[in-house]
Amino acid sequence: MSEEKINLTLILQGCQRGSRNSQRKLYEHFYGYAMNVCLRYSKNREEAVEILNDAFLKVFTKLDQYDPDYPFRAWLRSILVHAAIDYYRKNHKHPAHLELTALTDVAKEEPAMPRISPDEDMIPVLQQLTPVYRMVFTLFVIEGYKHHEIAQMLDISVSTSRSNLLRAKEKLRSILEKGRNRSTKSN
Repeated sequence: MSEEKINLTLILQGCQRGSRNSQRKLYEHFYGYAMNVCLRYSKNREEAVEILNDAFLKVFTKLDQYDPDYPFRAWLRSILVHAAIDYYRKNHKHPAHLELTALTDVAKEEPAMPRISPDEDMIPVLQQLTPVYRMVFTLFVIEGYKHHEIAQMLDISVSTSRSNLLRAKEKLRSILEKGRNRSTKSN
């Protein structure tokens, strides 16, 4: 076993015993990773911190459900994503459902989008999207959920999920093109 795994195991055991010191160590160790995930779902850093703190509270209360045979980071990510969804539901009681007027087969109409990596450079761009667009885009493109799963999580229809993804991609393309135009004008 690696030293990091042994330390993580000891920290997790301490957390299960309610050790504040172990909880602090776990929080500090995964803070950067967790914040990066939360920033993709939030409009700003303050919102991300709120999601992150809610998620860590869930981690500490549900740690007995963690299976040590699986990577802790994957389990943590799942909790972070669900905390972001819970935050979205709580704070966006009337989501921006789109009019679905001539959106028959949105999947066929989706314009090509450059591959987006979930790196920190993309976070400010994602934060310019509306909450519903950001949520659907992040769940679909970055997390890999299917439209029927997103629809169920967000309590929207599959076609609304598809149309929100389409609109999010269009908005992102517009934002990225404006950024490129600004950089070419300044050269």
